[in-house]
Amino acid sequence: MRLLLVLSLVGQILRRFPVVFVPPLVLALFDGHTESAVRFGISALVAFIAGTLMSATPAKHTTFFREEALAVVALTWLFVAVAGAIPYAFYGLTFVDAFFESFSGFTTTGATILADFSPYDRAFFLWRSMTQWFGGLGVIALFILVLPRLGIAGRQMFFAEASGAPSEAVSPQIRAGARRLWVLYIILTFLTAASLHVVSGFGWYDSVNHAFTTLAAGGFSPNPESIQGYHSVSAEWILTLFMTLAGASFTLQYKVFTGRIWGFFQDGEFLFYLGAIVLLSAGVAVVLVGPDVSVHEALRLGFFQISSVISSTGFASTDFNLWQDSARALLIVAMLIGGCAGSAAGGPKAVRLLLVIKHVLREIRLTLHSRSVLPIRYKGSPVSNDIMRSVFTLVALFMLGHFVIGTALVLLGADLILGYSAALACLGNIGPGFGMAGPMGSFAGFDDVSKLILTFAMWLGRLEIVTVLALLHHDVLRGLRLRGGG
Repeated sequence: MRLLLVLSLVGQILRRFPVVFVPPLVLALFDGHTESAVRFGISALVAFIAGTLMSATPAKHTTFFREEALAVVALTWLFVAVAGAIPYAFYGLTFVDAFFESFSGFTTTGATILADFSPYDRAFFLWRSMTQWFGGLGVIALFILVLPRLGIAGRQMFFAEASGAPSEAVSPQIRAGARRLWVLYIILTFLTAASLHVVSGFGWYDSVNHAFTTLAAGGFSPNPESIQGYHSVSAEWILTLFMTLAGASFTLQYKVFTGRIWGFFQDGEFLFYLGAIVLLSAGVAVVLVGPDVSVHEALRLGFFQISSVISSTGFASTDFNLWQDSARALLIVAMLIGGCAGSAAGGPKAVRLLLVIKHVLREIRLTLHSRSVLPIRYKGSPVSNDIMRSVFTLVALFMLGHFVIGTALVLLGADLILGYSAALACLGNIGPGFGMAGPMGSFAGFDDVSKLILTFAMWLGRLEIVTVLALLHHDVLRGLRLRGGG
């Protein structure tokens, strides 16, 4: 792998990054907070200089190898998160806390180390929301422009239709498809903000912040009590709808919104995803309903929280730490399903679990009818053994990673529920866990080593684990060289 080539390409992205510092800078000036504006201005300058230095080395790349594409994807998230941490450091956060908060934003995880929101101004919280919005947009961009040719487990099925042909090149059709999805992403963001403003009476600042973090499946809120702090029933139903869409395939949504009205109901993954939301929400409602909780309130709480965690958004309309264990267990099930492929959501992804279920059912039938020929089919086509192997690998790694990271946190001093729920929340890019890392708490109580482990977990989860493990393989490390040409 040609390291200079990889760093040069990452540097080219980083050079363009300073433009995202402009909105919080302008808001800080509008609010009369000159010091905050200077912080964002310096952050933009540092990012531009770093990107310029990284991309200064000429790098001919007539051939672009698979491990180099993987490295560009992985290191882009890393360097962008470092640049995004600079404003947080200027606001007084330690390096580890600033890096954690920035990584949580760009990976759309939504876990926060903020225990007290009062010291920070509106520009600070706008920046937090924007990191998630650009992170969600980046997921779409990178997974459409780079990963379709890498054969990452499960995703190649989703993007095969977009790419048109199994080619190693990035075709104009893929780029055009990415632009269409960006337009859809922006339109849905606007609709979310407008709905919150017009229907729920949110101010434009709160509406825009929550629209940014909803469509990105992120969950950052400028209110320390998340959505609960607004006491708005209409906002909860609006966000339930848009969180559900945030966890659904954006390509599928584009097809539906451009004329294929019944597309949602002809897609197996979406039906599985939606069915899980309905069943789990109903289950939560049954558990919660009682003398102090009406059926309507129980359904609202159930649908909001299940939609929030299954899409990995992470908003909270109540402190579900206080729920019965049976209700919290259903939340864990939702976390283990995740959103659809082609969305900004985290988790193992619904399509993979759907294929695993199909495989298990087939194996049961083969036990009874050993001579039967029973191919696994998805969207009318048989699924190859290579894809099934990749799917099982990813699901197994996700479960194994959860236990390894959770065990590490427990060994470092976290209690059992806190350690394993925090590991699941960060590896699945979900946000809140249980205990002190719950929806009304924060990750501030973890020591620095634990925070760095959780930051690594966010990176693993956003890149779907295999990407990072592939880059750490000895074949890649052994082939590292500085030469940029090829």
